Amino acid sequence: MLSLVARRASRPSLYLRRCAARTISTSPVLKNETSATPILGTVAPPKKPIGGFRGGIIGFLFGFSLAASLAAYNLLDEYRQASAALQASVAELQLSTEKVSAHMRRIEAVEKDLKALSQTSASKEEVSKVRTEMKKIYDGLHVEFLDLRSHVWGIQQDVHALSKKESTSVRI
Repeated sequence: MLSLVARRASRPSLYLRRCAARTISTSPVLKNETSATPILGTVAPPKKPIGGFRGGIIGFLFGFSLAASLAAYNLLDEYRQASAALQASVAELQLSTEKVSAHMRRIEAVEKDLKALSQTSASKEEVSKVRTEMKKIYDGLHVEFLDLRSHVWGIQQDVHALSKKESTSVRI
């Protein structure tokens, strides 16, 4: 019994069918009025369905162009980064080259000064010659000093001897 009620509930009743038919139908006067109104727009013809082969080609071309544009963008980005790194290394190389050239100029100036000093300075042989001459002069002065000293001593002895003679002659 329950199945009979369920079947009837699932089927639309006759009354509902008649109501639905009435709402869809219109009177002849109303039909004439709708045809008398002008058509305001045109209906677009239905689109042709795109076939699988044509859709596959279009999809492939779209995907290929998208991938190619992304690859080109990435390639240009990498090129920009590489050129920036190269420019930075060139600038660093230029700075280090300037530093090296400044050091070379300093070294050349020091070498020039050293060469000038070596030309004006005395060599070991010249210094040893001057030293031996100074020793000879010192020895000569020492000998003269000793001679002078012995001469002064002799004069002192003579003065002393004379002073003793005078003191003995005055006493007698």
